[in-house]
Amino acid sequence: MAIAQQVEEFGKANHTSSNQCGVTLMNNQNGYTIANVMAGKPGVTIRELPSMIRVDGIGKIDFDMDEISEAVGFEFAPHDFEEVMSTHYGRMVVLDDHVLLFANPEDGAEYLGFDLKPVN
Repeated sequence: MAIAQQVEEFGKANHTSSNQCGVTLMNNQNGYTIANVMAGKPGVTIRELPSMIRVDGIGKIDFDMDEISEAVGFEFAPHDFEEVMSTHYGRMVVLDDHVLLFANPEDGAEYLGFDLKPVN
């Protein structure tokens, strides 16, 4: 009986929010440089793997294109960032000079022009 209970617990879904967001970057010169820029930011964790680099954060991650441009040595725009990024999780908002990721989609509502109203 105890073993069956452990198996059921193991596969049980957890529907609570992780309050995390993040991206997977290619492990190349630009990906490595972006990870180095983000490494010093509060709440951001970097994991370098053989073929990719994970950048994960709590709540919100702000990729500032001016900071990244200075680090890579040339103008780096959001479309350049999207070439280096292979996947992401969280609500992504792309501005002219920032790429923002939000753990909770409603936190990005002001940038996307929608208002989440309660349903009765």
